[in-house]
Amino acid sequence: MADSDEDVSQKQEKQENTEELEQETATFKSLGVVDVLCEACEGLKWKTPSKIQREAIPVALAGKDVIGLAETGSGKTGAFALPILQTLLDNPQRLFALVLTPTRELAFQISEQFEAIGSTIGVKCCVVVGGIDMMNQALMLAKKPHVIIATPGRLVDHLENTKGFNLRSLKFLVMDEADRILNMDFEQEVDKILKVIPRERRTYLFSATMTKKVAKLQRASLKDPVKVEVSSKYQTVDKLQQYYIFIPVKFKDVYLVYILNELAGNSFMVFCATCANTQRVALMLRNLGLMAIPLHGQMTQAKRLGALTKFKSKSRSILIATDVASRGLDIPHVDVVINLDIPTHSKDYIHRVGRTARAGRAGKSVTFVTQYDVELYQRIEHLIGKQLPLYKTEEQEVMLLMERVSEAQRHAKMEMTEGTGKKRKHRPQQPEDDTEESTGVRKKLMKRKKHY
Repeated sequence: MADSDEDVSQKQEKQENTEELEQETATFKSLGVVDVLCEACEGLKWKTPSKIQREAIPVALAGKDVIGLAETGSGKTGAFALPILQTLLDNPQRLFALVLTPTRELAFQISEQFEAIGSTIGVKCCVVVGGIDMMNQALMLAKKPHVIIATPGRLVDHLENTKGFNLRSLKFLVMDEADRILNMDFEQEVDKILKVIPRERRTYLFSATMTKKVAKLQRASLKDPVKVEVSSKYQTVDKLQQYYIFIPVKFKDVYLVYILNELAGNSFMVFCATCANTQRVALMLRNLGLMAIPLHGQMTQAKRLGALTKFKSKSRSILIATDVASRGLDIPHVDVVINLDIPTHSKDYIHRVGRTARAGRAGKSVTFVTQYDVELYQRIEHLIGKQLPLYKTEEQEVMLLMERVSEAQRHAKMEMTEGTGKKRKHRPQQPEDDTEESTGVRKKLMKRKKHY
């Protein structure tokens, strides 16, 4: 028995060594990518292809349908963008590829990558998402871009209402974060889209987590696909230090402030369960003088992009977000992810903590577990197959913050109720005044006086 164990470990070692060798020798050129695009990759500082790219690109270039499974932050976008652009070079055509994504922010990010890789060959992209004026989008679609990156709902709107717009000549369909597209109940929209695009096309599904629904979709839209798996088990990155903290629910805010102070100097993403809680926590932290900024689905699209830009440019160090921001968003400098509200779907945990420790960097995550979350937390531990260590805190030090925090909570509550009252009075404008403008409660109260 011992021998067989040794054999297994030797085989694993061999496999790892060959993989390392592959990694050293593989270049984009050796995968079959043409010179123009290889140069574009060099320009983007992509030196060697990532694991998913090594597996998926040759298969895709051979004209096969692909299902790619890889954890987030592993270079999935490159794995489908390069084959699409290379095929586009061979037979140039407008309305060539469609990429479906679950969230608006991810759509903009994918568009940026397409444009960056395709800048030398003049690729035109168009982002079609909700929250932005439909007329402008219709005008951009009328110019017939090469690649459309869309959220399913808004794309269906255009297919039904925009005259002269159709996807009958489409050659590629990509679903990024495919399981989320199906989980967010886009199923009807996706079915509508599949009905109006040609059956003769190539389809790529990419996701970090495979669900039964994705398997169902695979039957609907792929022709004998090749499955490319980089991680079959639900994985979190090795360089990520994960902790949990077990506290009563009423002390959540105090412990959050304590951890933000203790790890000051890092950039944080704090995940909440609801839009209202996101807003409340952001206001509370701002009243304490911390540079926090909210990002959730009830903000206007301009505000959402503004919030992301401020966080990316490091002018704000704390982003408080709902799961809108948990998937695919590539913000290189996130040092710490805090799950203030534990995710109800344990797979979302993997996506949330995947915002840090990306592309080989290190990172930290802390999950708050209250008396009501024990079962959810056990599910997460079961899913990732490891038990997390406890994050050490000094209770006395934490309690010293109690007074200031409860004062800030009170102010935040007042501002929230004022904000909702105001929205009810002026329904058409929806001022959304307190999402970002100022820090410090005094300035805000001054603004309020001027308003009335």
